[in-house]
Amino acid sequence: MQRILGPSSSACGAYIPHAGTLRSMCSALYVDDEALVRSAAQRTALLPVGLRDRVEAFGAHPEPLGCLLLRGLPVGHLPPTPVEPTTPTTKDDASELLLLSVANLLGEPVGYQPEHGGDVVQNIVPVRSSSVRQTSTSSRVELMFHTEAAFHPHRPRFLLLLCLRGDPQARTTVASINAALPHLSSPVIETLFQPRFRCAVDESYLHGRNNVLGAPIAVLTGRHTNPAMVFDEDLMVGTDEAADDALRQLGEALSAHHDGIVLESGDLVIIDNDMVVHGRSPFAPRFDGTDRWLQRAFVVTNLAASHNERTGRMITTVFGD
Repeated sequence: MQRILGPSSSACGAYIPHAGTLRSMCSALYVDDEALVRSAAQRTALLPVGLRDRVEAFGAHPEPLGCLLLRGLPVGHLPPTPVEPTTPTTKDDASELLLLSVANLLGEPVGYQPEHGGDVVQNIVPVRSSSVRQTSTSSRVELMFHTEAAFHPHRPRFLLLLCLRGDPQARTTVASINAALPHLSSPVIETLFQPRFRCAVDESYLHGRNNVLGAPIAVLTGRHTNPAMVFDEDLMVGTDEAADDALRQLGEALSAHHDGIVLESGDLVIIDNDMVVHGRSPFAPRFDGTDRWLQRAFVVTNLAASHNERTGRMITTVFGD
């Protein structure tokens, strides 16, 4: 049975009673990503001690659920929700600075060139033209469980989602390999540890190029008792019938033992992308300026690994034919 994360959840709930401090430390306007990250790094030391300690502890030793929910963060006065992720708005950068200040506690914030121009903070809003597609800007379909950028050699270790404006219909869903593993047979687990799976590329990374399946990989790696997972319910396939069946059983176990929360303004959820897949329930946007509005940040723990495919903080890996 699914569980609902919230303020009373022992799994990942934390109320942060320092809105005034956070609001004052983030009152500035920046347009350059590197300058924004540097400024946020300077403000990291000004974050409330309790918040810093909780995030740093999570980064060092993620909880079994693999996600951390912080509540009560200030987002400031908001203009209408933009109609596209890259639509200019009149808001200041207070929420961006806050988000990156927290991200800096976990590693190095980065952007990915195809994702909203490579910005280190992206606006996630419903877009009419992608309402039924498997993208972050969809709304009227369930966003299927996936590792963020499962196909990417430099995928993020942590994903941060800050809610500026919520929607009561939209549930952010998370599922940990630690919750699913006890419900899989030993033969299925062994199959998942073998390089018998291939992953296609998210359409947002292709820019009109033809999609391709990546080289065979394992879904599970590391220790059998606490493995890392890469999984995409929509884009991943097995290389043989047994692998396909193992993938199906993993998907069923993740679905049966997932958690979810309706994000509200001021909620920040941090996801360990090595342990947890995430998704979202359908919802009905109004496109009237009051729709759901999240901001997203990606964090890697080894920035040097992408140096041949990165400009500044923007990872530029090209996919497709």
